[in-house]
Amino acid sequence: MPTNPTSSAARGFRLFTATLAAAALGGAFLVLNRPESAASEQTTDDAYVRADFTVIAPQVSGVIGRVAVHDHQYVPAGAALVEIDARGLRIALASAQALVDSLRAQTVRQDSAIAQARAALAASLARRELAEANLERFTNLARDGSGTVQARQQAQAEWDIQRAASERDQAGLRAADQQRAVLRADIAKAEAARADAELHLSYARITAPVAGTVAQRRARAGSYVRAGEPLLTLVPLDALYIEANFRETQLARVRVGQAVQIAVDALPGVQLHGRVQSLGPASGASFSPVPPQNATGNFTKIVQRLPVRIELEPGQDDASRLRVGMSVRPRISLNSDQSNHDL
Repeated sequence: MPTNPTSSAARGFRLFTATLAAAALGGAFLVLNRPESAASEQTTDDAYVRADFTVIAPQVSGVIGRVAVHDHQYVPAGAALVEIDARGLRIALASAQALVDSLRAQTVRQDSAIAQARAALAASLARRELAEANLERFTNLARDGSGTVQARQQAQAEWDIQRAASERDQAGLRAADQQRAVLRADIAKAEAARADAELHLSYARITAPVAGTVAQRRARAGSYVRAGEPLLTLVPLDALYIEANFRETQLARVRVGQAVQIAVDALPGVQLHGRVQSLGPASGASFSPVPPQNATGNFTKIVQRLPVRIELEPGQDDASRLRVGMSVRPRISLNSDQSNHDL
């Protein structure tokens, strides 16, 4: 019986459709079961421009005499920022210096007292030696009858007096030496107080520890500030970096040194270049004040995100247009050159 061409074409179409559907299902299965980290690139939109801020706070309390900077002003390292009224600090330094000078003068006077005590002791020892010789002589005379008992007794009394006087002068010399040691300790203490006063006086002039742009300026001339109270913040716009939060499932092949392309939301058409600098040691949830309690019956697994720090390549003019907090979209090329250190 001859074959119907129409039914043969229908069977062929159905076979083709079934094969195509099977191939699509197989492809979808492979794609859906492929690890996310197997892709040649990894990207995220949970990324922002960051910088290591330096918060400027005074180390002494007082009234602000002068503010030398303005909002959004660039200042080099070592430039004056704020000056606090230092009159009270100068008075404290002068008082500390006067105490040091007074104690040094007392030390000089004590050296003279020690010299006098030594001379008095030498005289007492000489008198005691003479009294001892007289006692021995009158004792011998009284023994052989050439002298009187009264003379011997007087010699004995004189020797006792001179011995007591010498012991008194020895004690006086020891006390004078001890007083000099006390004065030296007082001088060391006063010099430390003077150094502390000098240090506090130096704190009255606040300078920039690093170069940066002034932000969050709260300092105002004439206002009273306490030690540790923030006055302003320095933002180092020449040391910006990218902090990108990638899902943990994206990081299996991320390595230090891999190339990164960076798109900036605020700068359409601008593409910056960078390198992976480091991978954070813990997820953001690990540092939460209230960490998640997973040891419960209602556990729901949530994919964690870990911060990846990306350094910008030098020599990019458009990098000067970045500001801290801008949103960016980094794209890490996993096939680019990388260091030998696994993260």
